[in-house]
Amino acid sequence: MVLITRKIEFSASHLYHNPNFSAEENRRVFGKCNNPHGHGHNYTLEVTVAGEPDPVTGMVLDLKELKEILEREVMQRMDHRHLNYEVPELAGQIPTCENIAQVLWRLLDPKITRGRLHHVRLYESPDLFADCYRNGAAAAGKL
Repeated sequence: MVLITRKIEFSASHLYHNPNFSAEENRRVFGKCNNPHGHGHNYTLEVTVAGEPDPVTGMVLDLKELKEILEREVMQRMDHRHLNYEVPELAGQIPTCENIAQVLWRLLDPKITRGRLHHVRLYESPDLFADCYRNGAAAAGKL
């Protein structure tokens, strides 16, 4: 088995807010991430696909196809968007790095038809990222 990873970057804004909390509790729990106007990040997404290289092409999957999937499923949906208000897949969720990574998994997994999605890593900043793996997704029953 071979793992191949493609990386993209997108910019988006969000805010952390739980409608079941009071304003004071939201501020206490989420701090400056609860700014009602939101705040932005330059996210970096790494998508890893696992599989055997095709004997004819030598590729697990056509990287041009993966790039097109990422453009359609991630960039068009999330780049320069307010994640709380403009991304239906995040409706009703606090758009933490963890929740966004899970949504990205659910969006990408059915679109990758050669090889299989193995790993999604979403960086919110250079020192903060969330990972989703197939086994973790299945064990949690969420993906």
